[in-house]
Amino acid sequence: MQLEILSRLPETLGVHPPLLFVHGAWHGAWCWDEHFLPYFAQHGYAAHAVSLRGHGASAGRELLRWASIANYVEDVAYTAAQLAQQSGRPPIVIGHSMGGLVVQKYLEQHSASAAVLLASLPTHGALPFFMRFGLKHPWAFAKTVVTLTPYHMVGSLELTRENFFSPALSLAEVTRYYACIQAESLRAVWDVAVGALPFPQRIRVPLLVLGAANDTIFTVGEVALTAQAYHAEATIFPDMAHDMMLEPKWQTVADRMLRWLAVHGW
Repeated sequence: MQLEILSRLPETLGVHPPLLFVHGAWHGAWCWDEHFLPYFAQHGYAAHAVSLRGHGASAGRELLRWASIANYVEDVAYTAAQLAQQSGRPPIVIGHSMGGLVVQKYLEQHSASAAVLLASLPTHGALPFFMRFGLKHPWAFAKTVVTLTPYHMVGSLELTRENFFSPALSLAEVTRYYACIQAESLRAVWDVAVGALPFPQRIRVPLLVLGAANDTIFTVGEVALTAQAYHAEATIFPDMAHDMMLEPKWQTVADRMLRWLAVHGW
């Protein structure tokens, strides 16, 4: 499987473990390259983002409908192995939203230097989100169910803004990001709801959990439960929505991650 990997490298390699960023549903590696990859490279980290199969410029678009969370974990494992071979140590893995579930499932069977979860899918799955969405947007939800096409949940500029962004983000920026929003796997949607939930007791690596106060997908309470499940630190950012890496105050999130990495010697 040919996977798109976007990389930003620091002037001096080898000081820190590499970072591997994993995007969420309907996204691709592009969402990390807007701010996070260059910012972490400026701070000395080799920063990489993978587009999971069928996303971005990765192969597999024609089979995306049936891609599973297990398939996405395979993509992360393949990319992480490449980075570990190049650097001599396993990467730090960072997952956003559905990518947070992918990271959790990856960590059940693979080693990592550490992990960060941003607005991550909680350990109990996304079923509560789907129920909340269905009550708020019955027509979009009905189209999703009848056509078995998850794209209907994000398939307008208004839904994309509501799901991912705060009102502080300009219309021009939302429009630009909306052009990158794409179809998502039907199988993966089933997996995130009930089919492939994580087992926190199997994960031993240090974890940082970050959430957004104005997230309409996963609530502050769900972020807190995720942190509790991993006995991890949790930080909630005010005035921020789901796509924390693209929000106007994205740098506060990146700086929190940098401080946590420095405290742990990474």
